[in-house]
Amino acid sequence: MKVGYARVSTNEQDTHLQIDALKAIGCELIYQEKQSGAKKDRPELQQCLKSLREDDVLIVWKLDRLGRSLQHLIDVVNNLEERKIGFQSITENIDTTSPTGKLIFHIFGSLAEFERGLIRERVKAGLEAAKKRGKKFGRPDALDDKAKEMAFAMFNGGAPKIDIAKHFGVTRQTIYTLLKEVEV
Repeated sequence: MKVGYARVSTNEQDTHLQIDALKAIGCELIYQEKQSGAKKDRPELQQCLKSLREDDVLIVWKLDRLGRSLQHLIDVVNNLEERKIGFQSITENIDTTSPTGKLIFHIFGSLAEFERGLIRERVKAGLEAAKKRGKKFGRPDALDDKAKEMAFAMFNGGAPKIDIAKHFGVTRQTIYTLLKEVEV
């Protein structure tokens, strides 16, 4: 069975163009909704995806009607493929029920993975550059340098670790960690 999904982003828009195209291609059932594509929870899309059975074909007028992002689109189509459900996009002329359509979609997936890798590399390079400039990451120290010196002095003066921790309003573990740094 051919199942269509049509979506527009606002109430001012209508789905007539999409519905006409989906009917023309032979969709027997069409789900439609007025939701932003950025929204994760799209009830009609979820209902549409649940209703699909093996050998059905999900058809959209355009790729951006289905996916929030390229990765989301790939995830949805991969899920359909695992369930032996085809996918077609009318405007982009993609049809995963054909070998060529599957190839095109796998190329999309490879490009998305490549882009994620580039992003990871850029983030890593940015973090390294920031570290070289002296930027510290993570939680700030519970005690500044002056407080640390004072804590050392209190400890060397015989104050119990619990009392030092209470004095600075930190946990005992913070004091243990601080003193361990000095031992190393």
